[in-house]
Amino acid sequence: MSDNSAAEQGTEGKHESNTSTSGVADEEKELATDAFRAFSSGNYDTCLQHLTSLQEVNKDDYKIAMNKAIAEFYKSGQTTTVTLKQILAAMKKQVHAAVEEIDGLDDVENSFLYYNQAIIHYHMRQYTEAITIGEKLYQFLEPFEKFAQAVCFLLVDLYLLTFQPEKALHLIAVLEKLTIQGNNKNGKNETANKEGSNQKAEYIAMIEAAKSKIHQYKVRAYIQMKSLKTCKREIKSVMNTAGNSAPSLFLKSNFEYLRGNYRKAVKLLNSSNIAEHPGVMKTGECVRCMFWNNLGCIHFSMGKHNLGIFYFKKALQENDHTCSQLAASGAGQAKKFSGIPMCTLLANKRYELLYNCGIQLLHIGRPLAAFECLIEAVQVYHSNPRLWLRLAECCIAANKGTSEQETKGLPSKKGIVQSIVGQGYHRKIILASQSTQNTVYNDGQSAAIPVASMEFAAICLRNALLLLPEDQQEAKSENGSKNSSQSGSVESSSEGSEACSGKGHEGDKFIPSPPSSPLRKQELENLRCSILACSAYVALTLGDSLLALNHAEKLLQQLKLSGSLKFLGHLYAAEALISLDRISDAISHLNPENVTDVSLGISSNEQDQGSDKGENEPMESSGKQTPLCYPNSVMAARAMMLFNLGSAYCLRSEYEKARKCLHQAASMVQTKEIPPEAILLAVYLELQNGNTQLALQIIKRNQLLPSVKTLSPDVRKKPAAFQPVQPIQPIQMPAFTTVQRK
Repeated sequence: MSDNSAAEQGTEGKHESNTSTSGVADEEKELATDAFRAFSSGNYDTCLQHLTSLQEVNKDDYKIAMNKAIAEFYKSGQTTTVTLKQILAAMKKQVHAAVEEIDGLDDVENSFLYYNQAIIHYHMRQYTEAITIGEKLYQFLEPFEKFAQAVCFLLVDLYLLTFQPEKALHLIAVLEKLTIQGNNKNGKNETANKEGSNQKAEYIAMIEAAKSKIHQYKVRAYIQMKSLKTCKREIKSVMNTAGNSAPSLFLKSNFEYLRGNYRKAVKLLNSSNIAEHPGVMKTGECVRCMFWNNLGCIHFSMGKHNLGIFYFKKALQENDHTCSQLAASGAGQAKKFSGIPMCTLLANKRYELLYNCGIQLLHIGRPLAAFECLIEAVQVYHSNPRLWLRLAECCIAANKGTSEQETKGLPSKKGIVQSIVGQGYHRKIILASQSTQNTVYNDGQSAAIPVASMEFAAICLRNALLLLPEDQQEAKSENGSKNSSQSGSVESSSEGSEACSGKGHEGDKFIPSPPSSPLRKQELENLRCSILACSAYVALTLGDSLLALNHAEKLLQQLKLSGSLKFLGHLYAAEALISLDRISDAISHLNPENVTDVSLGISSNEQDQGSDKGENEPMESSGKQTPLCYPNSVMAARAMMLFNLGSAYCLRSEYEKARKCLHQAASMVQTKEIPPEAILLAVYLELQNGNTQLALQIIKRNQLLPSVKTLSPDVRKKPAAFQPVQPIQPIQMPAFTTVQRK
């Protein structure tokens, strides 16, 4: 859960700084102490009166004006965020202070001003700016324990939100030291003074709350690092300190989700008593929304996509209800961030949920509905290359037509015979055209208009490539095919809200891609290969053979290329070369020996999941299956290559070679797996050979038949000019693979 008490801690620190300033008059000390007590007790009117009196005595101290602004902010119920931000910015100009200029302890007296600005940046999701301020403050604040603790808590939360768990763990170790030191000092004071028993009880409660929060932060960091063995030990500490509270159960559910224990994860979520949660107006978190979202993520990983989309829709309804509540409470406010408590600025998770819905709908086979969700999400997360790829996949799936024949084979003549005209001796069979090149998908409208067209898919893929860093062949990456879509993990609260900025704090380690987890180096190359494969396919569909060849060749040059994408790269390159009338070059790509593997590839993160499970805890089936229409073996892929090789030989009028390729390929696959293009190729070869009757038999039976040589082919009249079919395209694009986390 997010650290919403950080602002309060900072405010207390600011007032205390006034009470401890050396050389001030006793009257000022007394007024400052009274103001701090009134603020701590929630009596903001009295606090403001004392601060006004203090300001009359000392007009030059800007800290008094800052404390007045803080008190006014709390008096309004923390609803005047924009006003406070403007006041703090004006004060910063007044003292001529810039974060970049902090270079020693002389500037620490302005640290409360910086800290308050960081808090506001945090709640406005401006995480990069908040981290910049927090890191500068941290360098000089170790002597001031209480304030240093507040800064550390804020930085830990920011690091986890921006997926920097290693940095977060370093600061957590510092927090543990500060907590232990504070506890020891409290023990010494206890022997010296027995009167402050109430203060002692409050202090012990505060220490215990800090310890519980530290354990929760550790679990979140280990979950992001997928260090499940360490996380398992830390989960026990969380359950001991926080009990069966909603945050602890959500974290444990996330842990079981990563291990593959989906039923246990669901059980833990259902056991959390979300009715006892204080509510979004107090914490800024909609637990019901998170609950439904997490259930959707779990069922997605189980392969139950229809249930998953049901739960995501429930989460969207809860989110809309929360937003309507906030809108009602802030009625009449003209400014975007005014009228509602500052903590609720992080409550809206609409775009993260739309991202999840889009990925789920894509897997269900509803690309148009998925496109509508993702096109809304991309307006916020436009720096995510993975999201642009998913949009392109929606366009491809929407324009591919029905996949029933592709998936189940061809039980009838559909796809081969378009119609039959005439009767008796004049009866003619009209064969269906297989060419899809140069098809115009939009009727004169601009390709930049966001509709599910192939032209818009090309724009999406171009954006995705531009968002990736420069292609470095020496980069080391793990083997794999399409990088997993990011649908949102089972997380508690603030982890779900991502930075919208495209800047990374450690660009050499990861590339931010909100709202999903950042792209590590080992994932970047996988994503690049997927984008290049889709780009080649889209360019072929639009008839741009040169561009398709360029993308296919770049794909084949990648060092870490999965077998499935290498197979597609050769097919796309061959088809582009044939369109450019470079048949000899195409034949070299269609060599069946080029195919040695057709695996979709598994990322290292997925391999690690569940690796440290107990002996009696078998991994549940994730429900992730290889698409039926994709070659499921090297044999089937080589048969596909041979079918295409036959087409290439046919274009060079080498009919005997084409026939051999055709029948060799047919012997490698089952009859129902022979594509319609291969049947048409066989018909054309028999017509060229003069076997009209055999060609008719092939059409009627919808299967390849042994060729019969005629005795005098030269005497027979040649059939009318009949263009050979276009090179056979692969039956389907590589399917969208699994979802990891949001």
